[in-house]
Amino acid sequence: MISFLVRRFISMVVTLFVIVTLTFFLMHAIPGSPFDNDHTTNEAVTQNLMAHYNLDKPLGVQYLSYLKSLLNFDLGPSIANSSDTVNAMINRGFPVSFILGMVAIVFAVICGVALGIAAALRHNHVIDYLAMIFAVIGISVPNFIVATLLIKYVAVKWGLLPVATWGTWKHVILPAAALATGPMAIIARLTRSSMLEVLTQDYMETARAKGLHPVAILIKHGLRNAILPVVTLMGALVANVLTGSFVIEKIFAIPGMGKYFVDGINNRDYSVIMGTTVFYSALLVLMMFLVDVAYGFIDPRMKFHRKEA
Repeated sequence: MISFLVRRFISMVVTLFVIVTLTFFLMHAIPGSPFDNDHTTNEAVTQNLMAHYNLDKPLGVQYLSYLKSLLNFDLGPSIANSSDTVNAMINRGFPVSFILGMVAIVFAVICGVALGIAAALRHNHVIDYLAMIFAVIGISVPNFIVATLLIKYVAVKWGLLPVATWGTWKHVILPAAALATGPMAIIARLTRSSMLEVLTQDYMETARAKGLHPVAILIKHGLRNAILPVVTLMGALVANVLTGSFVIEKIFAIPGMGKYFVDGINNRDYSVIMGTTVFYSALLVLMMFLVDVAYGFIDPRMKFHRKEA
């Protein structure tokens, strides 16, 4: 177990190093600088600003300096707003994005698993067809289209919920629903496929022959095995929901990480773009690491062998 965790941790560190390196050099490969669109400055002021943010130094020196800052958990100052730092932006924005993302994930898991189970139990019936039609629509339609429809009908036409901004629990419902649609459809399809396979296994017949309660058979013997593909996908889904909230946050005027990321792109703010990219990459790698560990506890057939990859 310890050896498995150490290998996974080393793999996680190497993956993050590659992501940081690629992000840094790709960002600096883009033509121009963050000060190209600032028409209020002359050439001398631009050079002073480049020197102030160490952008006038050789790329290798900048890279080593950035790695040193990352080791100290310092993502640097914002170039567009010198009075602010990327760390402060993340401290302000990530809690909002995290709440929105977690509500969306919980909603997606509960509804997706329920839809998948219902579709599998009523295979080739109306419920199955309706669930799969919804799943196809949920996967095909982008979440910003769903968000626009929710705003138009639920918020504006029917007046049931607030249109935008952030404050009370009511402001969470519409953006969380828009974010959850895609993951919920994916989870429903995965659960249905896995449950259809599990329902035909011999141990399910044995459990029925023992006279166990149908609910106990479904949850203890069926769902526990059928949920494994969903658990495998959860790390990617969580990170996808959190990063996918950028557009949703912009649509609903939510003061989360999406606001800073979009503003950073518009302002060519290197520090903000790289900082948020590295932060979410670290989150994704961490979630995949936790999923690997959780998978071993959920599936008793998986053992942490010494030769395991």
